[in-house]
Amino acid sequence: RTSLSQYLDFLTQTAYLAGRLTLGYFQTGVATEWKSDRSPVSIADRQAEQFIRQRIESAYPGHAILGEEFGGEALIPSGGDPDTASHRWIIDPIDGTKSFIRGVPLYAVLIGLEIDGQVQAGAAYFPALDEMLAAASGLGCWWNGRRAALSSVSRLSEAWVTCTSAQGFEKRGRMAAFQRLIRRCYYLTGWGDAYGYLLAATGRVEAAIDPSMHVWDCAPFPPIFSELGGYFGDWKANPTIYGGEALAVNRSLLSELLTVLN
Repeated sequence: RTSLSQYLDFLTQTAYLAGRLTLGYFQTGVATEWKSDRSPVSIADRQAEQFIRQRIESAYPGHAILGEEFGGEALIPSGGDPDTASHRWIIDPIDGTKSFIRGVPLYAVLIGLEIDGQVQAGAAYFPALDEMLAAASGLGCWWNGRRAALSSVSRLSEAWVTCTSAQGFEKRGRMAAFQRLIRRCYYLTGWGDAYGYLLAATGRVEAAIDPSMHVWDCAPFPPIFSELGGYFGDWKANPTIYGGEALAVNRSLLSELLTVLN
């Protein structure tokens, strides 16, 4: 059996290499296409995902893969080993494509490994910043090779909170929650996408919140925040990547934040 530490090493290295690939296109005026949901995609997104897929398929040919740009491909052969069939890699080759295409350095490569329905290892690499955040269950959470730590702030009135955009709250009919947050927290800002969760995981803000979240946009975060003693999940206290929304925070602020959001 492959150990979790081996998986963590593999996905950390894979996220790093894919991130270096994206830098070849960063701030070059790369051509952008627009998907049906009006979100942007570039050749860098597609090439990075293909690179990640090739590495996974080569190293773990029985595993399933779900990626933002190329969908889900169950690669398990018929009569395959159920041990490998229970493993699924979830990929976002460029989280924050809007930042990427504008030359803003806050984008990330995200890779999570789900085993028996639970994400057990994940990495978020920010190529333009050269920051790596990675964790696996029982192995701790690491930020550029050192142990990460959450903020210890325990009152929302003292908390810095980040979200991807106010528009996200508007689109999801959550502006009342947004207004309550503005009134209750110390500072609400828009350091968006995965970068907000990096800031929360490293104690530079207290919480990251989004009213809309796809699984590939957050796959690494359950083990990252769990290993830090914090919370990542939906707005109803369910630790999941499948809630369609996201909240990451330390435990001492969780109940107050959930009350405000709901």
